[in-house]
Amino acid sequence: MFWKDPIIRELNQSLDTAALRQKVVSNNIANLNTPDFKRSYVPFDEELHQARGRMSMTRTHSAHLNGRISDNDPRVVTEDATTRRTDGNNVDLDQEMLDLVTNQLRYNTIIQQISGKYANWRYIITDGRG
Repeated sequence: MFWKDPIIRELNQSLDTAALRQKVVSNNIANLNTPDFKRSYVPFDEELHQARGRMSMTRTHSAHLNGRISDNDPRVVTEDATTRRTDGNNVDLDQEMLDLVTNQLRYNTIIQQISGKYANWRYIITDGRG
């Protein structure tokens, strides 16, 4: 039953996106000195904006209102148009490190939200007895 919760589904998808983002940034850092390597990234703000645009609200019960965001896999975008060095590489270590920290903060926030949701269910199931 819990796995059908739309909030948990969206949070799980967000965790998947954060994991992909971690892999992409790590790959960028690993290729910092590879000639002609072009950095990749997983867009967040653009994806969030598009998801909000696709959100549809459906009434499942006269007393309830439920929002749903359609399922979309995160995408990886390669930044081909820029070059930072004469060897054609466009990886900026400072930017990649900032992306790592930002992604870690997002990941931690999502984990806290999921933990809070499960704590609420645990409280309800045990009738507040712990």
